[in-house]
Amino acid sequence: NGFNVTGGTQKSTFFMSYTNTDQKGILPNSSLKKNNLSFNASYQISDKLKFSGSAKYINTKGKGRNSTGYSGNQMSSFRQWWQMNVDVNKQKELYDLTGQNITWNPHSEDDLSPIYWDNIYWQRYENYQNDERNRVIGYAQLDWNIMKGLDFMARASVDYYSTLREERKAVGSVSGEFGVGRPEAGSGYDRRNINFIETNYDAMFKYRTDLTDDINLSAMMGMNMRHTRNDYLHVSTNGGLAVPGVYSLANSVDPMLPPVENLTEIGVNGIFASASVGYKNMLFVDATIRRDVSSTLPSDNNAYIYPSVSTSFLFQDLLGFDWLNLGKVRLNYAQVGNDAPWGSIQDTYSINAPFNGNPIVGVSGSKRNENLKPELSSSIETGLELSMFNNRLGLDFAYYKTNTVDQIVPLSVSYATGFSSKYVNVGEVQNSGIELNLRGTAIQTDDFSWDIVLNYARNRNKVISLGDDIDNLQLASLQGGITINAREGEAYGAIQGSDYVYDDKGNKVIGANGYYEISETSDKVIGNVQPDFNAGLTNSFRYKNFTASFLVDMQWGGQIFSLDQWYGKATGLYSSTDFKNDLGNPVRNNISDGGGIILPGVVENPDGTFSENTKRVEANNYSIFGYARNPNKGFIYDASYVKLREMSIGYSLPKSMLSKVALKGATFSIVGSNLWIIYKDLPDADPEASQGAGNIQGWQSGVLPTTRNIGFNVSLQF
Repeated sequence: NGFNVTGGTQKSTFFMSYTNTDQKGILPNSSLKKNNLSFNASYQISDKLKFSGSAKYINTKGKGRNSTGYSGNQMSSFRQWWQMNVDVNKQKELYDLTGQNITWNPHSEDDLSPIYWDNIYWQRYENYQNDERNRVIGYAQLDWNIMKGLDFMARASVDYYSTLREERKAVGSVSGEFGVGRPEAGSGYDRRNINFIETNYDAMFKYRTDLTDDINLSAMMGMNMRHTRNDYLHVSTNGGLAVPGVYSLANSVDPMLPPVENLTEIGVNGIFASASVGYKNMLFVDATIRRDVSSTLPSDNNAYIYPSVSTSFLFQDLLGFDWLNLGKVRLNYAQVGNDAPWGSIQDTYSINAPFNGNPIVGVSGSKRNENLKPELSSSIETGLELSMFNNRLGLDFAYYKTNTVDQIVPLSVSYATGFSSKYVNVGEVQNSGIELNLRGTAIQTDDFSWDIVLNYARNRNKVISLGDDIDNLQLASLQGGITINAREGEAYGAIQGSDYVYDDKGNKVIGANGYYEISETSDKVIGNVQPDFNAGLTNSFRYKNFTASFLVDMQWGGQIFSLDQWYGKATGLYSSTDFKNDLGNPVRNNISDGGGIILPGVVENPDGTFSENTKRVEANNYSIFGYARNPNKGFIYDASYVKLREMSIGYSLPKSMLSKVALKGATFSIVGSNLWIIYKDLPDADPEASQGAGNIQGWQSGVLPTTRNIGFNVSLQF
């Protein structure tokens, strides 16, 4: 729910808005509440001086957010280990009646405590997490028109938030990693306090003039001072809760471990300038240059300069075609510098729990490097824009190539050095691709119109080099033996794991026991997270006061490993493990009863040749379909999808009706998103659902089902 108010006088303007969100999650005891209040205003102090400012306050409260990954994630039960004859409602009844952690996998008939997984309702109502964040964003700005063509702007801005995150583990829960240091614990209380602030101070001169009747100039120069401060505190009980149900740090069985405390401060000072020259509103050349000095780089190498040049040429007037409304070509070149992460040039130490009264201080597992250089990305982009037939048909095409060098990464090193990794500048990564936007109005009358927009993007990624004696950089090591890697000469995001053994024709080789042979090593490249292309098609319709639109988008290509299928097929959870075999009998029957399966593949003959496999093996313990008898490659799936992403239908009241109720506008609409997965290859899950939005892509475990969102929107203007 939200509203906004605008107003002003000849010298002043203001805008205020408030939005409230009250959302319940799809899991029990989960919610998200947000309050967003914003205000901005301006005041013309004099003909040459203007003040403006903005402030926004956001309060967010979350409760019962779902865990991701493997441990502590309820969806891991449903997708990997759940016993199919268990009634979930019975689990709820047990919890409601007893208030205890009684579940379907107890230790024994005499000991009803769970052996592996908590009762899901116990976990949702006893082991829930909550968080609250208060955030303030604002700026104050002064604009001064010094003289004709010359302006000065000064601005100060701030972004501050304070976050509290709390986790609970009730007495009686399954023991697992919890709290500071992640020791095994059967109960506990964990909290994190985060205070972050970023301040920016900007000053800028702007100059505009006409050099001749045909040539105009715009120039700018200025400075920026940016400072960030992040104060992080993580503390928890140790050894569990002394008194059940009391979630307090003082309620710790054992003395608490030293808290994890981090205070990071980063400062970047920059100066910049730009100039833009236009000729007859037809040819434009823009150039910029910036120099930054960062506190995260060595003092003798902490400055980096990066320029850019862009050109554009409007040619429609030269051609003189009546049907051509806009014709534009552009060519741009730019460099962007980037500093190092905080604490990557000097070794830092942490205080550990005392031993026999003696303090213990440990060095970080990553060796710092005082010789780091800044990262640098260089890119070139060229494009063509066309608008034709009274703007009823348009095209925007772009080709780009970006090369990033001297990337700063923690590279794995021998443990004999006393460290697990070292910060270094490595290699070069290249991204190149095309982007296409095609729009058109298929039908346009006074009462009806039909607009179409097509977007297409294709990116080709390649790790050009990683540095001397380095051919692979491991980005993540994940459950199931999967690693995500940057491999020299390949696309960024290679998925490595175990594979089948193949004959010279690419057929899977089956051993004498009737099961697949698996590669001896688990460093085989079995997929890559990079898609072939992304595309989207939007259709928008208008008939009198009615509007409708829908968006279909897609990703084609890329691969994903499913830990859910890796485990779930081994436990017989998925329907793909229960089917009729080639004899027409249930595959889970004993071979003597016509069951079993002949795995597709070839067997090696004594003379070294290969022939089709004919050996039938039992399939009644389900593991034949899962991790026990198959390599990681068997659970790599195509990450392609086609979705009906958005759809809306709206109606605006005619002006004749509005005049009777003192309204300037009234629109009612039904909106929906994630409405339909039209096509996908990955079974039983959405291929878009992954670990996060960072480097860790291409791996799925216990993902939540995708939600279909449908809403009704009322917009009133007074």
